[in-house]
Amino acid sequence: MAAVKSVKIDGENIHIFNSVIYIFESQSGYTLELDLIVSEVTVRKYKQEQTLIIEIELEDGRIINSIMHLKTLPGGLPQLNLFCDLGDIDEYEDFERVDENSSWFPNVEEGITLEEIRKVEMPNENISLKLNLPIDQVEWLKKQKRASLNEMVKEFISEYWKKLE
Repeated sequence: MAAVKSVKIDGENIHIFNSVIYIFESQSGYTLELDLIVSEVTVRKYKQEQTLIIEIELEDGRIINSIMHLKTLPGGLPQLNLFCDLGDIDEYEDFERVDENSSWFPNVEEGITLEEIRKVEMPNENISLKLNLPIDQVEWLKKQKRASLNEMVKEFISEYWKKLE
């Protein structure tokens, strides 16, 4: 069975937590499918794209270069599904083959947790808070720079979590 060693998207290496590469057979033909568990940051970076230039290095040393279509899959772990049509499948003999009636279907999420992914790459997200504070605290907060406020709130939350454990 073919296994993925590394993937580049538009020439940039991406961190892969798990991957499955296989051939999907349908009545309309064959599709090369690459399912990747990646970080939330990577999904956000590419989710608006429809097609990407992909370089896949397999563990046996083969390189597959292709323009692939992108599907992002909702729910579960952050993942990308890349696919392209295949005309000739002879060079893909050692790839698993799947169709809609297959009893086996690749489970790329198996053995990975969101916590493990976030240890490698934690996404940041903007949040707006509505607080009711004494005026002197409000005045002091307004004088602070955004970066120092972000750091202060992160530290406060971390300390608060430690107290709860």
